Amino acid sequence: MSNVWFITGSQHLYGDDALRQVAADSAVIAEHLNGRIDAEVICTPVVTTASEITDVMRKANADDECIGVITWMHTFSPSKMWIDGLKTISKPILHFSTQFNEALPYSEIDMDFMNLNQSAHGDREHSHLYALMRKSRKEVVGHWQDEEAIEEIRTWVSAAKAFAAGSTLRVVRFGDNMRDVAVTDGNKVTAQAKLGWSVDYYGIGDLVEEIEKVTDEEAEALVEEYKSAYSVVTDDIAAIKEQAKYEIALERFLKNTESTAFTTNFQDLHGLKQLPGLSAQRLMAKGYGFGAEGDWKTAALTRAMKIMSENDSTAFMEDYTYNLTKGNEAILGAHMLEVCPTIAEGEIKLDVQPLGIGGKEPPARLIFNAKAGDAICVSLVDLGNRLRLICAEVECISTPEPMPKLPVASAMWKPYPDFKNGVKAWLLAGGAHHSVLSYSLTKEHIIDFARMAGIECVVIGKDTNVSDFELKLMLGDAAWK
Repeated sequence: MSNVWFITGSQHLYGDDALRQVAADSAVIAEHLNGRIDAEVICTPVVTTASEITDVMRKANADDECIGVITWMHTFSPSKMWIDGLKTISKPILHFSTQFNEALPYSEIDMDFMNLNQSAHGDREHSHLYALMRKSRKEVVGHWQDEEAIEEIRTWVSAAKAFAAGSTLRVVRFGDNMRDVAVTDGNKVTAQAKLGWSVDYYGIGDLVEEIEKVTDEEAEALVEEYKSAYSVVTDDIAAIKEQAKYEIALERFLKNTESTAFTTNFQDLHGLKQLPGLSAQRLMAKGYGFGAEGDWKTAALTRAMKIMSENDSTAFMEDYTYNLTKGNEAILGAHMLEVCPTIAEGEIKLDVQPLGIGGKEPPARLIFNAKAGDAICVSLVDLGNRLRLICAEVECISTPEPMPKLPVASAMWKPYPDFKNGVKAWLLAGGAHHSVLSYSLTKEHIIDFARMAGIECVVIGKDTNVSDFELKLMLGDAAWK
């Protein structure tokens, strides 16, 4: 299980009795967080000297299960002692500005109480050094029993788990990206340097070879599973069986290469009868990342966001077309085939329909409508000199009318702050047509993740003013070099 180290800073100025109390209080807070966040909280001994601080940071770095450290200044910990330790630490940092007592005991306050409970004093010394050293961290303010503060820590832990997984996140790229398309490509070396993601090319023939190893019995057993899970509305069982072979082969290929994300490309299907559709949807539902047309950035981002969300209501998506009726403007998102069913609401149909591109046989796919609710759309783009994460808050809505002739899964949403300005901000930021749609994550997850990775993040939300947003993008061009 992943763990987080809880490191409390103090000093010897206040005596041994005070330090014993600091240690006891730290243990209580760490234990309270345990079970409330999705990581084990390890309470380290209180650090009071530069050597102790540097030592604990080195040990945190060396612990493969450690995804980050939480620092807390119970008393006043002179920050010069922290310089070498903060130079040393390579894990994400959260500074918890809290205090053991919630309410001030007005009638009993004396200098002993003040010296022991001076987080407000220690926090400022501690965070000044972070600012001076340009050390990235998340600041959480509030009492340690306050649910709002705990939720912020919980969000940070989710992002930290995804960031830590980046060092082993491998994307299998079957073929290249779609010809002549800019936004789906990018610098894979830069992405690996910043995010840890390894993107590896494999020829489509490697997948065909694995498909040929799948037995009829294995494929037929999986088809029976499909029949029990979905409403099969086609008689073309042979086409469904073909996708079953793809699912089995793709998952074996991913496991054999220790990969957790993959891409396909309808322009590179030599040796395949169909474009992987149902098979890609099924693997996403199992937690794998996916990107269409060779879009490795979105494949890896899908996987990262599935880690953050614990694979809840998170899917590869594409902005497809608009409804521009005044007062009812919305974006209809879909894809040729590959939308993850974790966002589905209501009946999920399994059908076989022709595909107008790719020149192959009609592929099997899952058809459904996405649920209504608040969500985020996230895009990762390469701007040449840097990566930018774009996070748009949206309201997903039920499709106003049936679309019986649309043979794919779809979602419809209204961007914030309104349709015109939400779309305009996305375009100004250079957002891609591919994104990851998530109902269970918030902008805070994406902001935390970007902070850990040291990449730019811009948010489009209810309070977005396009003029201010455009100025922020211009300032970002100067700052993120």
